[in-house]
Amino acid sequence: MSASLPLVFDPPRRAMPPRHFADLDESGRAVAVAELGLPAFRAKQLANQYYGRLIADPRRMTDLPAGVRDQVAETLFPTLLDAVREIECDAAQTRKMLWRAVDGTTFESVLMRYPDRNTVCISSQAGCGMACPFCATGQGGLTRNLSTAEILEQVRAAAAELRDRDGGRLSNIVFMGMGEPLANYNRVLAAVRRIVAPPPNGFGISARSVTVSTVGLAPAIRKLADERLNVTLALSLHAPDDELRDTLVPVNNRWKVSEALDAARYYADVTGRRVSIEYALIRDVNDQPWRADILGKRLHGALGPLVHVNVIPLNPTPGSEWDASPKPVEREFVRRVRERGVSCTVRDTRGREIAAACGQLAAQS
Repeated sequence: MSASLPLVFDPPRRAMPPRHFADLDESGRAVAVAELGLPAFRAKQLANQYYGRLIADPRRMTDLPAGVRDQVAETLFPTLLDAVREIECDAAQTRKMLWRAVDGTTFESVLMRYPDRNTVCISSQAGCGMACPFCATGQGGLTRNLSTAEILEQVRAAAAELRDRDGGRLSNIVFMGMGEPLANYNRVLAAVRRIVAPPPNGFGISARSVTVSTVGLAPAIRKLADERLNVTLALSLHAPDDELRDTLVPVNNRWKVSEALDAARYYADVTGRRVSIEYALIRDVNDQPWRADILGKRLHGALGPLVHVNVIPLNPTPGSEWDASPKPVEREFVRRVRERGVSCTVRDTRGREIAAACGQLAAQS
C-alpha cells in the first residue's frame, strides 16, 4: 500500500463518551448494578426498560424506586446525543437527524418509512477515513469511532419515534450512514449483537433485516462471517476494475477487487446469505456499458446466485464535480448486468432535497 494513501483505520485519539448502559453486555450490566448496591434483578429491569420500552431516562422508569432514579441516571444513563437539527421530506416519510455528541462531534441518521417496512440508516463513526472522493463523509475525514451506545441510541431514537408517532415499528437497520463500520469492528459488532438479541437483552430485530456495509476490508469481512450473525453484507464496489476503483475507493490499493469479492464469497458461503453489491452510478466515470459487462461477468463468476447489485443514482454533494448518470444510461447499465445473469435493481432514492446522502447535513452544519 502506498505510504501516501489517505486512509485512516485508527482515528485520532479523542476521549470516548462516558460509559452508558447500552455499552454493557448482560454480565457488565449485572456488575454495574451491583456496584450501585442494587439487587441483581434491577439489571434485567433496566434492560427491559431500555430495549423493550425504549426508555433511556431512569426518571421515567416507574418500576424503579424513586430514591435511586437520579443515581442510576447519572451513573448508567448519561445523555450521549442531542438532536441538533431535524429535517423531513417525502411527505414526512423521510426524516434526517443531525446528532451532536458530548464532545461536540456530529453525525447523522436517517429514518425512512415505506409501506412494507421502516428503515433507519445509522452512522458507525463521526466522519470517515476511507477517503472516497464522491462521498461527503469521505471528503470530511475521520473524527473518531462512535461508542456502542452512541450507535444503539440512534436505533432506540428511531424506534421510539416510530412508536410514538403512530404506533409504527422499526423493522430494518442499515449501517450505511457516516463511517466505515468494519473499521470500528468491535463496537459495531457489540451493537449488532444487541440489535438482534430479543428483549430484555436487545431490540429483537431479525438479523436478516440488519445490513452492514463496507468498502471492502477483506480480513474484517471474513471475521464477520465467522461471527455467524447472518446479517446482510453490503459491499460498496462502485467499479469492477482495479484501475478505476483505486481512485473511487482508495482502500482498493490495499485489497483489490478480486480480494474483496473473494471475501464476499466466503461470507456468502459461511452464512448462506446473498451479498449486496452497492454501485453508485457516476456520469461518465463508472457508467460505461463495457463496465456493466465486466461487473456482471465478475460477479457471476465470483458469487453466482448469491449476489444482488443495487445501482444507486449518485446524490451529488454541493460543489462536487461528480454527478448522477442520465436515466437512459442507468437503464442500459442495469440491463447489461442482468444480461450476465446477475440480479440488479436501482435503489429507491430518498431525501435528495434534504441532503440525505451521508455526510451532507453534517458538512452543511
